[in-house]
Amino acid sequence: MKLNHIFSVFFSFLVLFQLQLVQAEQITPFESEADSALLLNQLVSVKSTSGKKDLISLIAGSNLPQRTRVLTAMQDGDLYYTKADEQLVYAKTHPDGYEIRAVVSGEDLGVVGSRKVRKISINNELRTVLRGVLAELALRSEDAAERLAAAKDLIRSPAPEFLAAIERAKAIESNDKVLESLNIAMAMINLKSDQQVLRLEAIEAFRGTLDSDAMSILAAMQLKDSDGNYLEKDELVRESSAAVLSEMRGKAKIYKLLENAFFGLSLGSVLLLTAVGLAITFGVMGVINMAHGEMMMLGAYTTYVIQLIMPNYIDYSIIVAIPAAFIVSGLVGIVIERGIIRHLYGRPLETLLATFGVSLILQQAVRSIFSPLNKSVSAPSWLSGSWEINGALSLTYNRLYIIIFSLIVLLLLVFLLKKTFVGLQMRAVTQNRAMANSMGIRTGWVDALTFGLGSGIAGIAGVALSQLTNVGPNLGQSYIIDSFMVVVFGGVGNLFGTFFAAMSLGVANKFLEPFAGAVLAKIFVLVFIILFIQWRPRGLFALKGRSVED
Repeated sequence: MKLNHIFSVFFSFLVLFQLQLVQAEQITPFESEADSALLLNQLVSVKSTSGKKDLISLIAGSNLPQRTRVLTAMQDGDLYYTKADEQLVYAKTHPDGYEIRAVVSGEDLGVVGSRKVRKISINNELRTVLRGVLAELALRSEDAAERLAAAKDLIRSPAPEFLAAIERAKAIESNDKVLESLNIAMAMINLKSDQQVLRLEAIEAFRGTLDSDAMSILAAMQLKDSDGNYLEKDELVRESSAAVLSEMRGKAKIYKLLENAFFGLSLGSVLLLTAVGLAITFGVMGVINMAHGEMMMLGAYTTYVIQLIMPNYIDYSIIVAIPAAFIVSGLVGIVIERGIIRHLYGRPLETLLATFGVSLILQQAVRSIFSPLNKSVSAPSWLSGSWEINGALSLTYNRLYIIIFSLIVLLLLVFLLKKTFVGLQMRAVTQNRAMANSMGIRTGWVDALTFGLGSGIAGIAGVALSQLTNVGPNLGQSYIIDSFMVVVFGGVGNLFGTFFAAMSLGVANKFLEPFAGAVLAKIFVLVFIILFIQWRPRGLFALKGRSVED
């Protein structure tokens, strides 16, 4: 008998001895690096199913940093060993064979032929063991998010072999969300039991939760076959599931209304950002700016360019993009006002046509520079994902931050108009241009600054829109009509009216869409505003002032 075979037999006895110690005393085996290597390499020499089961338990109970990766590779069929020196390796398929990497050292061993390595074989029994062991390892993670994800995976694939791992995880779990998911996972498993008591307890465990998988399985119990017979034969279980399902659906409807309200507020926040600049411009200058949407487009493209300049700092690029978009759009707005609009005051039709022409020029310029294709703007990591309150309500972070951001912009604008000298001049020009001019206010420069401010805020709106949709030359056209509706409905030049109109129209749109569809919902809102303007031509909150009232 060769020396290495003698050593393998001896080490197998050592493995079994260590396993008994682990089970009896709960010690952590193989703490040295050499012992860890010996333990992993036994996966090569141990051939029996029972021996591999013992090794899997030892590896899972050890402090090996690569234990999860090794067991996952074993489950996925990516764990091999080299025939020449029986070294344990990870293997990925390659046109010339396999690309291998040493498990213990992590060394890249290059590409070898398919005959140079052999797979660590497993059967269905070992796959079942591995699933349970990997689930328990994930449930023992120090990261609560990883434990929650593991618990949710168990809900989606419930199996009896996970029960013991779930019980042990519940005994030490302190996070309420993870604990709730573990209880749901256990209930999903017990629901497949042959014992009526366990099934009824599982159904009761669903009470108070809003997990979509749980609702689906309870709904399936109410289905009938082609002959009209219930698929769930146990009447008591079926009635209990129907009662719990009815309660869950009632709560889900309430949370669905809250979710619609949230999406409505997020849409209203976008409308607020797009309309507030237009409200200032329209209120002070009386100009119908058809190029306002293109100011938003410029802000969105500024965000795209900033990300191209800062590819390694995506998380911070949007913070840089906000002032950059304000400056770019604001300067373009001032150029448009000084170059075109100031020559057309008092001629609203010519102003409308001129700004419409400017919008076409800006769109074509963007197409020539960036191409007509839409551009994708990456979202920072802190804007990705969602805040999951329960199974029926989750709030996406990007929309939540846009709501907060729009309110901050509105408050800063109110402060500018109410507490600064420039704001005082703007309000004076808005209420009575002739009197303001006679008092020495340079109304021409106030007009330029106002148009630049409104355009800059539109650029900031473009930054927000880039986080919700792709950036393209026609981006602004999708929001210009809605912006005018908000301004007219709220009252020209009134910031509080603009805020109220944006939020109310956003929420109304989201509540109408499930019943009428997106297009009809917009039509209904438009018809409502037309009828409302017939009743109150100045909008909800009209400004006071002699020239305004005229």
